[in-house]
Amino acid sequence: MDPWLSGLVMKPPATAEIPALEIERIGHRYGTRVALNDVSLSVGQSSFTVLLGLNGAGKSTLFSLITRLYAIRSGRIRIFGHDVAAEPGAALSMLGVVFQSRALDLDISVRQNLMYHAALHGISGRQADPLIAQVLDRVAMTDRSRDRVGNLSIGQMRRIEIARALLHRPRLLLLDEPTVGLDIKARADILDHVRRLSTVEGIGVLWATHLIDEAGADDDVVVLHKGRVLAQGALGEVVGKSGGADLRDAFGRLTGAADQRELEATA
Repeated sequence: MDPWLSGLVMKPPATAEIPALEIERIGHRYGTRVALNDVSLSVGQSSFTVLLGLNGAGKSTLFSLITRLYAIRSGRIRIFGHDVAAEPGAALSMLGVVFQSRALDLDISVRQNLMYHAALHGISGRQADPLIAQVLDRVAMTDRSRDRVGNLSIGQMRRIEIARALLHRPRLLLLDEPTVGLDIKARADILDHVRRLSTVEGIGVLWATHLIDEAGADDDVVVLHKGRVLAQGALGEVVGKSGGADLRDAFGRLTGAADQRELEATA
């Protein structure tokens, strides 16, 4: 068996039902402004979950809490059962992240970027070499390993960021608006790569986006609007419960009703 896969698919039966990510009643404020209000959701193992919300919905704030960039003030977050606040080392060791903002060094090569990231995770150069080869193969960028990152397209940079997030073999992958600025083909390629990571290699994925067409028919969906979760479940279930014709219609109905309730409450 491929050594990469052995660490992912050979899971003890006792942990099979533990969600990759559990978020329970998370709240967060910036001064008096409420960014997240009693947010709860979960991401299953080997599942692809789309966190769908407009800009300002709270997606990036939630990612900052999961990754401990912000302190958790209310609620709990667990990664494969490990509390992020109480067991940060165990929790974050299972997590790979691709943030919305670019985080690669443009002046050095792809391989040098990945070697530096490996060192941050305590992976020696000798250990890193085969891992780098594996992750570059998985994002179809093996032939660009010696290239300067600044010479790559935006889509290629995104693939490298995904490869970097996979270096330490995480079992949960977070991606915050990963296709912003990409053309249609590059968006489709990135989606395809990450979906295969979920289905073939057993990685739980939370994909945050404001683009409704990035949610597939077999995905789970969480609708986040102005810091509140309005709906979550399989895409068909979310659409059906809303009474909408499709996800775009469902999203409009859910957010429109929430905005109307907010308006009436302040009238």
